[in-house]
Amino acid sequence: MAVSNVVLVHGAFADGSCWNRVIPLLAGRGLNPIAVQNPLSSLADDVAAAHRVIDQQDGPVLLVGHSWGGAVITEAGNHPKVAGLAYIAAGAPDSGQSFAGWWADYEPAPGAAEIKPYGDGYVALSREGVLKDFVQDLDEADAELVYATQGPLATRCFGDTISTAAWRSKPSWYIVAEDDRTIPPAVERDSAVRLGATTLSLDSGHVPMLSQPERVADFVAQAAAELKSR
Repeated sequence: MAVSNVVLVHGAFADGSCWNRVIPLLAGRGLNPIAVQNPLSSLADDVAAAHRVIDQQDGPVLLVGHSWGGAVITEAGNHPKVAGLAYIAAGAPDSGQSFAGWWADYEPAPGAAEIKPYGDGYVALSREGVLKDFVQDLDEADAELVYATQGPLATRCFGDTISTAAWRSKPSWYIVAEDDRTIPPAVERDSAVRLGATTLSLDSGHVPMLSQPERVADFVAQAAAELKSR
C-alpha cells in the first residue's frame, strides 16, 4: 500500500493555517498534504468536512488530527480510504465516548479555565489562554496571530459521541506534548498506550506543529512510510 496523501484536521480554537509550517515540510518529503477547514459546529459537521477532502484524494490517506481534531479523525477515520491515523496532542475517544468523556477523569489543564463563551452556543479561548496556555512556546507575534485567527467551537462538540473508534481497527501514531497546558499530558500518554500507537514525546506546548514543525513533519512522514510497508 503506497500512502502519499496526508489529510490534516485542525482542532478547536484554530483553523487550517495551524498546519502552515508542516505542509511545506511534508511536501518536501514527497507527500501530498492538504488541510481541512472544519466548521467546528458539531462532530458530524466536522467529519463531513474531513470526508469531503478524503473523497478528493487519489489513493489511500494518512489522516492526522490535532486536539479536537483527534475526535474528528477517530470518527472520520472509518472512511475506506483512510489507512492510518496520526494524533498530535489530540483527543482519542473510544466508541460511544465523547471528547468531554475522554478526559473527564483527569485534572483539567490550566487552559480549561480560559475557555470563554463566544456568542450563543460557542466558546473560544481568551487572549491570555492562547498566549499562556495554548501556544506558550511561540514568540508573542506568532501567538497573537493564533489568537486572531482562532475558530470558536460549538459547545455541543464536547458532548457529541463517537460511533465506532477507527483506531480500534487501523494503525495509529501519537505525539504527546509534555508541556501541554490545554490538554493534560497524562491523558495524551494514556491514550497513546490504549491505542497501541507508535509514540513520540515532545517538550512542547499544545501546538507542536507550530513550535516544532520539523519534528512533527518527520513523525508524520515516518508514519506514511511505515504504512507503505504494510
